Amino acid sequence: MQHSFRSDLLPTKTSPHSHLLPQTKNANISRRILINPFKIPTLPDLISPVTSPVKLKPTYPNLNPLQKLAATMLDKIESSIVTPMEQNRPLPKPTDPAIQLSGNFAPVHECPVQTGLEILGQIPSCLKGVYIRNGANPKFPPLAGHHLFDGDGMIHAVSIGSDNQVSYSCRYTKTNRLIQETELGRSVFPKPIGELHGHSGLARLALFSARAGIGLVDGTRGMGVANAGVVYFNGRLLAMSEDDLPYQVKIDGQGDLETIGRFGFDDQIDCSVIAHPKVDATTGDLHTLSYNVLKKPHLRYLKFDTCGKKTRDVEITLPEPTMIHDFAITENFVVIPDQQMVFKLSEMIRGGSPVIYVKEKMSRFGVLSKQDPTGSGINWVDVPDCFCFHLWNAWEERTEDGDLVIVVIGSCMSPPDTIFSESGEPTRIELSEIRLNMRTKESNRKVIVTGMNLEAGHINPSFVGLKNRFVYIAIADPWPKCSGIAKVDIENGTVSQFNYGPGRFGGEPYFVPEGEGEEDKGYVMGFVRDEEKDESEFVVVDAKDMKQVAAVRLPERVPYGFHGTFVSENQLKEQVF
Repeated sequence: MQHSFRSDLLPTKTSPHSHLLPQTKNANISRRILINPFKIPTLPDLISPVTSPVKLKPTYPNLNPLQKLAATMLDKIESSIVTPMEQNRPLPKPTDPAIQLSGNFAPVHECPVQTGLEILGQIPSCLKGVYIRNGANPKFPPLAGHHLFDGDGMIHAVSIGSDNQVSYSCRYTKTNRLIQETELGRSVFPKPIGELHGHSGLARLALFSARAGIGLVDGTRGMGVANAGVVYFNGRLLAMSEDDLPYQVKIDGQGDLETIGRFGFDDQIDCSVIAHPKVDATTGDLHTLSYNVLKKPHLRYLKFDTCGKKTRDVEITLPEPTMIHDFAITENFVVIPDQQMVFKLSEMIRGGSPVIYVKEKMSRFGVLSKQDPTGSGINWVDVPDCFCFHLWNAWEERTEDGDLVIVVIGSCMSPPDTIFSESGEPTRIELSEIRLNMRTKESNRKVIVTGMNLEAGHINPSFVGLKNRFVYIAIADPWPKCSGIAKVDIENGTVSQFNYGPGRFGGEPYFVPEGEGEEDKGYVMGFVRDEEKDESEFVVVDAKDMKQVAAVRLPERVPYGFHGTFVSENQLKEQVF
């Protein structure tokens, strides 16, 4: 996962509006219109919300005259009251669109399937299927602040056929939020991080509530963006973010993507789930969490068997709503971080952000048996000086005295609020081993690799919940760009690197095993952007020696994004709709 919290990356075009214009090699827009009408820039693409506030005249289909009058009045309230409030608030770098949507973080248009792509090298025969990567790609320009996490979900797909032919496509995940905003032709739903700040954020919430009250928008059908995680489970590819149910996406025979719709596991749940579910390598069960900012007990643990049947729905009491982006599982337990980033909506009344870093809070990990039906047996272990946005794996060990120890591998970030605020401190992201003694309730954190920012990674999926040796993880240097991939031997801390080269940056590497047996027998893949040559590639690296074996030249720019997965040829045939 790449985060765009940058002061060094500013728009490189001469136009003050260029950070919202999809960047291609051909800057001649009129010529692009003649060549490819699909790529015609729309009005929102050409206007900067920072230097020139968007003044759209939304259409209101299916509204009666009284509703249209109310909608018009709310528009005037927005333009005369809410927008001035937002313009009077200086934007910090993490939510300034001029920074957060510049360079290769700028949005792109959808791209239908492009076939016959040029391949450099040889793609291994075991990689028949589709590499999928999710990311944030705002369709409409932000009205005020914009954080990278706020963008609409877009999936990029590289399909590798049995004849070694490769194709590429990218499509929006058509969330209910995106569908409604597309109908209105503008951004309407509040952006949780970029806009919901202080009094202007409260005004945005009130405005949205009023529009919902007159029937202009409907938040009950989902307000999420589905832009972060992706998982293939029980015949379905699911796109997800913390703010909604997953969305099922179909991969057709040509490698194109189609949103099937919001997926509640056959109506077994109606709550949001986090972006990082875990598929148990031993049982095939899917484990996930759901946190609720408003309602106690704030957290639920959910488990689904290989047929998609819900077998656990356990409430876990937290003293306050904690941001939980990731967690881990072992053979017998679920490992849940309760750390220092929390939600406090009352902070908005005092003019602040609802997502805050509570320095005095002690980070801790909860260890819950997968068989616990009530959650009453959860054990909490304090872990000082620890904030892990992502956890890569966990397993169980025994000490010489027979004590059960839970070993957790994660990337510890300092300062914890790096991705949300300007602390002024240098960012450190240390790949760490955290040991939780379940008898003594003591913890120990050891840094595995020093002097490198390591974030956004993956392990051999056959080892999820079991003791593993290797982690494949992005080298987030110079932070927050990713300049290469590190293969880390967590037993001895040795690192093998694959560096992209000067001016080339990527994101999260994804590991695909080649059969069973050796843990590092397989391939690591991901998107790479050459910022100097203005080219994007799909790169495949041999996981054993960390050398490139193939690269595919892509027809369009692929922005930096979040997390990915690989859907095999057999899994494609087993899709359920």
